[in-house]
Amino acid sequence: MGVFRVLFKPFGQTTGLARWLLISGLLLTAMFVTFALFAPWIAPYGFAEEVPKKVAPPGDGFLMGTNDLWYDVWSRVVWGSRTAIEVVILAVILGLLVGVPMGLVSGYVGGWLDRILVLIMDALFAFPPLLLAIVFAFLFRDLIGGGVMAVALALAVIYVPQYFRVVRNTTLSAREATYVEAARAIGAPGHTIMGRYLFSNVIQSVPVIGTLNAADAIGTLAALGFIGLGIQPTDAAEWGFDLQRALDDTEAGLWWTGVFPGLAIVLLVTGLTLVGEGLNETINPTLRKRRLRRFALPPRRPAVEEEAAR
Repeated sequence: MGVFRVLFKPFGQTTGLARWLLISGLLLTAMFVTFALFAPWIAPYGFAEEVPKKVAPPGDGFLMGTNDLWYDVWSRVVWGSRTAIEVVILAVILGLLVGVPMGLVSGYVGGWLDRILVLIMDALFAFPPLLLAIVFAFLFRDLIGGGVMAVALALAVIYVPQYFRVVRNTTLSAREATYVEAARAIGAPGHTIMGRYLFSNVIQSVPVIGTLNAADAIGTLAALGFIGLGIQPTDAAEWGFDLQRALDDTEAGLWWTGVFPGLAIVLLVTGLTLVGEGLNETINPTLRKRRLRRFALPPRRPAVEEEAAR
């Protein structure tokens, strides 16, 4: 209980715009997480299950209509939530597992190892993220197929340099702190200093970066699916693929086949972005607005009562 009290203490102290940003983002994100967890019970059809009616408008027995592939759009949106959440979680976790330890070791050890890692990460960071994701999506698609894991690995590669740079820069300043010098003086090995003393101090900005990367991953996943390099349509529902299929439908006046998947992308990206902005202002003590308690002075006693009290 004490650990949770310390972790959630900043959230209880935050007030104003930061709290509303965080709450709004959490509500939007929770809606899609609910879709992802309970997709078999929420969606009336499977993600690749054909329905009895082709190209039906919304409300004609189908909440969001159907498309020319005999698919229920509402079911595709719900199942697409599961695909998006799975890819985002895998991509962020893989990026954290690689980028954070590398940045910690590079910043603490320094020397030739630091120069080599910085060179590699700067080379990756120099490419546009979408272009880099396309290249690695090609590679992983040939190696392990076009499933969720292949796309998650392609996205994780473009986020590793971000975690590396933030953690490394924080480690460079933290390794000269007094408590690190004291740990070295008593003979603590390097892995103990990095794991026990430095890690908890350099990890503070990572949750904010993780939520913002999650929002970016949704857009990149949709872009890969739109150009045909995302998840195979037979493996899972994916909003980018649905948008690509809806291009021909717009010429025929079938607006609903593209509007609802696109709206799902916008809402989930907005929710994750609001969570990131709210976390940034909540966790960062320099930006956090604390809740102030009213303090009322006791009423002043008359001079006669003060003299009597003396």
